[in-house]
Amino acid sequence: MCTTINARSSQRSCSRADDFHVVEYPDTFELERPVTESGLSNATKPDMLRIRHACHAMIYALDDTLLWGKFPHRAAIMMQMRFDGCFGFPGGLVDAGESLEEGLNRELHEEIGLDVDKFKLMKKDHLVSSHMAKKKLYLHFYAKEITMQEFRTLERNVQSAAEYGTEVLGSVRVPLYTMDNKQRGLPLFLRNKFAGNARQQLLYGLEKLGILSEEDITKAVENSDVYDTVNQK
Repeated sequence: MCTTINARSSQRSCSRADDFHVVEYPDTFELERPVTESGLSNATKPDMLRIRHACHAMIYALDDTLLWGKFPHRAAIMMQMRFDGCFGFPGGLVDAGESLEEGLNRELHEEIGLDVDKFKLMKKDHLVSSHMAKKKLYLHFYAKEITMQEFRTLERNVQSAAEYGTEVLGSVRVPLYTMDNKQRGLPLFLRNKFAGNARQQLLYGLEKLGILSEEDITKAVENSDVYDTVNQK
């Protein structure tokens, strides 16, 4: 059975994912295979839908340093400014003939220049899959931990990637701290526009990987939601 993600986390998407549902990782699948509205099972009715699969990844490095000796970085997480002005994770649609991980690694090499021989993402790196029914799209989210030195090298290599300057306009680190006014840092970052369900994926990954606690994430989301009210006073 699908589980609906908390609606609060979908409010800042470029594409509002009102029907965003978590689904199980598909051990077997075919691209554009006819399916029912309710899942990945075989289709038997004539009015079945065509589906697509997309894979994205959170490349991150743990970081125990402090900003100005005060605010913990916790981790460096790579997101990117896309061609459409939204923030998202590197990745994209899986092509015909590819497995989920083959498509993901191809996209990571094209978009951020990831050395997929050294940092190949595999099924064990999978975090969560979701279904956006209105878009007839299944999204699969992965995470890969690397060292801070490797992360800095990857940041430098992004500008040499094949799709830099076209689909990818630059990489950014996510600020994971909340500053003294309870607004700047992660709460304000969450007010950006995100591609698809990238905002939900970010929050899910932060908790699942133990980078932030559920309490920290809840507070950041709440402070993000009240930003306009606070700053209009």
